[in-house]
Amino acid sequence: MSALDLDRLSPAVRPAGKNAGTQSWRDLLFVHWALPLEAVRPLVPPGIELDPWDGRAWVGLVPFQMKRIRPSWLPQAFAMDFLELNARTYVHYRGRPAVWFFSLDASSWLAVRAARTGWSLPYFHAKMATSREGDRIRYDATRYQGGARFAVDYEVGERLGPSAAGTFEHFLLERYLLLSTRKGAILEGQVNHPPYVAHRARIHRIEEGLLAAAGMPAPSRAPDAVHFSPGVDVEVFGPGPVEPA
Repeated sequence: MSALDLDRLSPAVRPAGKNAGTQSWRDLLFVHWALPLEAVRPLVPPGIELDPWDGRAWVGLVPFQMKRIRPSWLPQAFAMDFLELNARTYVHYRGRPAVWFFSLDASSWLAVRAARTGWSLPYFHAKMATSREGDRIRYDATRYQGGARFAVDYEVGERLGPSAAGTFEHFLLERYLLLSTRKGAILEGQVNHPPYVAHRARIHRIEEGLLAAAGMPAPSRAPDAVHFSPGVDVEVFGPGPVEPA
């Protein structure tokens, strides 16, 4: 199995200058399915190309906890915590691998409003909850608008460690650029963090309705890949226009 020959290392280098904010991401579950390219292509804007692995598009759901979220100008005492769940696929633009988000659900309406305004990202307000007992984690999300639902009960497994360049895990997990659009322009944002320490994970139960809500076929099988990471501390940069779409 293989990916396109793109520079997948330089996006992990920290940009020069001051960040726009800092965040901590905790207890991330990465659930992925492989889909035919033609099932995903219509959902990505023209000019942005799918980044396949083994000739297929990979779509993912990533539920996690957002901790200590703040823009750089805000004192740490006012940082926010909330839950987030994103539905995504992998793309490239001008030779740079990135993430395209179909949706991002958050338990904070303030975070939803700020991200829609500042980042032009498709955030939705959702009722969300999570719990953990040892290595067993449960996560539940129901979108207020339209009722799209996701629930998962999973168990953290064997530690794999940081993903080596060129591996399937690196392809899925180590993504540092994100794209969105605003008024005909393609925007690019960047995050910087240490490599994820990956683990295997085993799903005991999953209920998935977000991919269908985004316009894709509802999964009819178990996920094709499941990974977990305890988390990373993140610097956020951007977004800024790349060029007209």
